[in-house]
Amino acid sequence: MKKICLYFEIHQIIHLKRYRFFDIGRDHYYFDDYENERSINDIAERSYVPALQALIDMARQNDNFKVALSLSGVGLEQLEFHAPQVIDLLNELNATGKVEFLCEPYSHGLGSLAADNDKSFRSEVLRMRDKIKELFGQTPKVFRNSSLIYSDEIGERVAEMGFKGMLTEGAKHVLGWKSPHFVYQCATDPRLKLLLRDYKLSDDISLRFNDHNWSEYPLYADRYMDWIAALPEGEDVINIFMELSALGIFQPLSSNILEFLKALPALAKERGIGFATPSELCAEKGVGPLEVPYNISWVDEERDTSCWLGNHLQREAFNKLYSVSERVMICNDRRIKQDWDYLQASNNFRFMCTKAGYGNFNRGIYDGPYDAFTNYMNILGDFISRVKNLYGGAENEEINSLITLIQNQDEEIATKDKEIARLQKLLAKYNPVEEAKPKSVGSTKAKTTTAKTKSASVKKTPVIKADPKSSAKASAKKCAKK
Repeated sequence: MKKICLYFEIHQIIHLKRYRFFDIGRDHYYFDDYENERSINDIAERSYVPALQALIDMARQNDNFKVALSLSGVGLEQLEFHAPQVIDLLNELNATGKVEFLCEPYSHGLGSLAADNDKSFRSEVLRMRDKIKELFGQTPKVFRNSSLIYSDEIGERVAEMGFKGMLTEGAKHVLGWKSPHFVYQCATDPRLKLLLRDYKLSDDISLRFNDHNWSEYPLYADRYMDWIAALPEGEDVINIFMELSALGIFQPLSSNILEFLKALPALAKERGIGFATPSELCAEKGVGPLEVPYNISWVDEERDTSCWLGNHLQREAFNKLYSVSERVMICNDRRIKQDWDYLQASNNFRFMCTKAGYGNFNRGIYDGPYDAFTNYMNILGDFISRVKNLYGGAENEEINSLITLIQNQDEEIATKDKEIARLQKLLAKYNPVEEAKPKSVGSTKAKTTTAKTKSASVKKTPVIKADPKSSAKASAKKCAKK
């Protein structure tokens, strides 16, 4: 049976304000609050609210419908502060029992691409998982990286964090002759299942639906579902992934995009096609490993990371930012940590892109990529200065030695925890718990007599043997004291 996995992402750009060189050291606030409030309210009114209401109606009216969502932490903060009605609708959708919430990096940043940033990346992912659990009562089992960025190395790290599956792009240069309509496995850790986006069927809705020059315009729901039903036998996993803002922003509501979406469940049921959540698909057996040695994403024709790290400007800003990741991670300054989340957001680097085709790209307040780079580096100069001041002007060597010490202590604690667990298992082996049984008075006396006899015989024995129970207990206590 063919199954559609429908997924939407919610993320909101954090707009930086114009920050000049002479502001460094004087102004420590970097964000354009007016533009952030205006843009989040605009997108909520035109997209998020009507789109979520449509998904709620679909969930209530169709027993076969299911959907998946993920939110970035920085986007969630903006919604909680400026558009709480969207959070209410998300809770209402969650109450239908037809939605699965996925996990992604809190900052919607590129932390997974930074060398020596593993602990910081893990920290923000687990923080986002806890946030989803707190808000919606679900513990995410499937991970979605920023812009579906993936490689074998990233997949291995995600599997180590306990996730069962991960979404990524069905990039043609990775798949080759293979189809995206199967469940695959991470090449370096088969425990992690991979769901690959069908970029054609996804972009037909998110990019081309209202394009009057498209050969398939106008696209009707029954024709779209016929395309899915006509896929070869055995290709049963159809992953349609897009941003939620595609419904209302990229494709205006006047194009009847929501009416198209609402018609899909009933038409799918007529054709024997179902819906499934990512977790349900990841519970199925994978067809085999998919090797992805280099980073891929769902952005641009190249489906790589060149739009964020493709030129010297972007790499300079990227390396400068993550040079202080360990210092930020061990600090307790909440303002520093929040600024760190916002400065990591991937759009800050995309504004610096110089690739062909980005001439008309909307860069907000910036006149071009060099203007975006200059503004960001001014902000970064002030931010890094604040981070260094947290440590009382200590030299880099002193801070590095402190970080190394903390890392060594963490590793030592983890090693000792494993040893304690091993010794506890050993104790359980030598000291099994016996079920308590009711005993009569006569049997108690008999056992007491037997115990005394055994005790006397032990005293007469000249050979002294080590008690394995007591030695194991002593070892456990000694390890716990350490």
